[in-house]
Amino acid sequence: MSRPRNFDAIRVAMAILAGLTLAAAAPEGPGQPAEPVRTAVFVEIDDAIGPATREFFERALEHAQQDGAEFLVLQLDTPGGLSDSMRDMIRAILNSSIPVVTYVAPPGAHAASAGTFILYASHVAAMAPGTNLGAATPIPIGGTQPEPRGSGEEKNGKPGPAGAASTGDRKAINDAVAYIRSIAQMRGRDAGFAEAAVTAAASITASEALERGVIDVMADDLPGLLRWLDGREISMPGGKRTLETDGIAIERVEMDWRTLLLAVLTNPLVAYGLLLAGIYGLLFEGYNPGAVLPGVVGGVCLLLGLYALQVLSVNFAGLALVVLGVGMMIAEFFLPSFGALGLGGLAAFVLGSIVLMDTGAPGWGASRSLVGGIAAFAGAAMLATIRMAMRSRRRPVVTGAEQLAGGVAEALADFSGSGRVWIHGESWNAVASRPVMRGQRLRVDRVEGLTLFVSPIE
Repeated sequence: MSRPRNFDAIRVAMAILAGLTLAAAAPEGPGQPAEPVRTAVFVEIDDAIGPATREFFERALEHAQQDGAEFLVLQLDTPGGLSDSMRDMIRAILNSSIPVVTYVAPPGAHAASAGTFILYASHVAAMAPGTNLGAATPIPIGGTQPEPRGSGEEKNGKPGPAGAASTGDRKAINDAVAYIRSIAQMRGRDAGFAEAAVTAAASITASEALERGVIDVMADDLPGLLRWLDGREISMPGGKRTLETDGIAIERVEMDWRTLLLAVLTNPLVAYGLLLAGIYGLLFEGYNPGAVLPGVVGGVCLLLGLYALQVLSVNFAGLALVVLGVGMMIAEFFLPSFGALGLGGLAAFVLGSIVLMDTGAPGWGASRSLVGGIAAFAGAAMLATIRMAMRSRRRPVVTGAEQLAGGVAEALADFSGSGRVWIHGESWNAVASRPVMRGQRLRVDRVEGLTLFVSPIE
């Protein structure tokens, strides 16, 4: 059967069409790079400000700067926190190379105490409806709030020297006032309310904050905030920067398991409880030497409390816990603590290693696999030791007077009353309940001093 003449022409036309299709699908030029995707980093803090949340925020901000993000959005809902952690976060914001947008949300959230300072320090301050901020009077760790400045008896319009607040309280309040006023002046925000929030624990709503110039915008949600930010000029240390949020990708940075665990431990209420438990545990151990358990719990809790309250830095607290844990695990093999030293040491070693993990210095963070391996080996060794100790408790006594009771002796001669018997390769004085003959087997009923009380075995 012959092939049609136009068959070759059809094949050529199909080849040309396929080539044109591939050419249309190919990129415009082999060396032309794709347009980079603009991103913004989103982090959320809904707990007290402490060492863990401070570290989480600083790492997220550093990540955003290294990846070239346009800006960072911090969604905040906090009752306050530690002053040192707050100042570290503010220092990171003020020295950031990208804008930091603090957004008090969702509705019902608040930025109290340390949150007010962070909101003032941010490049853009935003709040959702139904939120509030303020009440930034510094409170000592003991929990007693100082009297607001000027609450004492006034003379000539000035606070009297005999006010209820102590000199230390007034120093802390005045320092906080100067700090928040300097931040307010730097950002061009209402310094009057900033001072009132510290001295008189004043609080305002989101709408009032917008009217008084404390915040820049009140947004219902994150998309609304992004729409407002589009085209805004932000003053940065290097000059003005215009934000472009149209089509921007939001990268959410979540807390990892380590940060979540440390956030619980470093919560001010938990930290204060750990500090008290540590002090009283050591006191109980001092009043009852040898109890071991109160001392172990007290030592671990005291170090954790000092770290949580930022009395000890991350490196010192973690190293102290690791050293304490190793010392306790070694002492477990030499002291009769019934596992208290070993288990307490293992807990201290693991917690100290967690604190030391990812300290921010490349090459100096503790390896998770190394810590897990050491902890597993130490735990297995202690469990094996405890198991051998329990097995040895169930074995019969092989030395001492307890080993003689219930044993079998042999009479060395005929006697009635007192005589000599042979047991375990030794000759003992014995008192028999009935007359015995030489070579007769006798059961040891009890031991009193160096005398065995025996009775013939029928």
